[in-house]
Amino acid sequence: MSTRRAWSIAAREFRLGPRSPIFLYAVFLPIAMSFLISAVFGGLLDPEARLGIVDLGQSEVTLAAQELEGIAVDVLDDAESLRDRVETHNLDAGIVLAAEFDDRIRAGEQPDLDFYISGESLASTRIILAVTTTDLIREVAGEEPPVAVSVTPIGDEDFVPIGDRLLPIVVFYAVVIAALFLPAASLLDEREKQTLSAVLVTPTTMREVLVGKGILGVLMGVALGVFSLALNQAFGNRPLEIVLFLLVGSIMMAQLGLILGSLVKDANSLYTAIKGAGVFIALPVIFIIWPTLPQWVPRFAPTYYFLTPVYEISVNGGALADFWLEFGVACLLCLALAPVLLAVGHRAETRLAWAG
Repeated sequence: MSTRRAWSIAAREFRLGPRSPIFLYAVFLPIAMSFLISAVFGGLLDPEARLGIVDLGQSEVTLAAQELEGIAVDVLDDAESLRDRVETHNLDAGIVLAAEFDDRIRAGEQPDLDFYISGESLASTRIILAVTTTDLIREVAGEEPPVAVSVTPIGDEDFVPIGDRLLPIVVFYAVVIAALFLPAASLLDEREKQTLSAVLVTPTTMREVLVGKGILGVLMGVALGVFSLALNQAFGNRPLEIVLFLLVGSIMMAQLGLILGSLVKDANSLYTAIKGAGVFIALPVIFIIWPTLPQWVPRFAPTYYFLTPVYEISVNGGALADFWLEFGVACLLCLALAPVLLAVGHRAETRLAWAG
């Protein structure tokens, strides 16, 4: 097999792909869903509160704020820049600390504190930043907090907001449609238009065609999966491990797509097959959205072995070490599908040769 010819086929797929409505559908559907979920739920994973500080006197408030967890602090040079960034919602809030601010606070004075709030920031974020700023200033003044706060969890501590549980839907559509549907539809289209027969007359083999179209599906699946997660700020602290599972999942889906594209007779059969298998391959999504359902059921679906790790790593802070079993099963599934794909591709090539 010529690697160069396989990559040439992949390059042709990327070049001609944007002309196809199916290609555009696969690209824009997960992006549209990500924007919709972000608009309704404010993002799959809540971003950190963003506080800007203009410090004209090297205040201890600035140093203390930078050590806080859960708040992203940007130190700016002037108040005008701060106002602009808050106004454009690049910051949720901003404060201006005057020169000698700490000394005046300790002396019992009440210096002016300019506090800017973005009109687009969440109400909860405003409260957090306002209370945090007040507490930091009290610490500089040497005052004891007026109350002692006791935090008592009430209810289900393991509850995951519905916005977070929708993460697998975005990943599912991004990876499955791009990696499975695109190669299947492309291969079927070439068979129906008989351009595949013309390609196989050249030194190009069916195996090279399958690899080239598989490259399209894998790269598109990973790219759209990464973009959708980044759009929803759902990468967590282990982006490389998430990308690894997206890669394995995209390879698996591309193999299934090429098998379907080699077996089905026409577009209607392809759509019917995908719709029929849709509930089965979407099982992990359903069981993550409704976690009270028995969680052993989705293990029968191949998508479980990459969708669930992506979800757990993104939302619950898991790591690759926690999902070695799932990763191993996903790799074994890819290896098991390879000879099936080659056999199906050889059969399709033989049919085309007899038809020619």
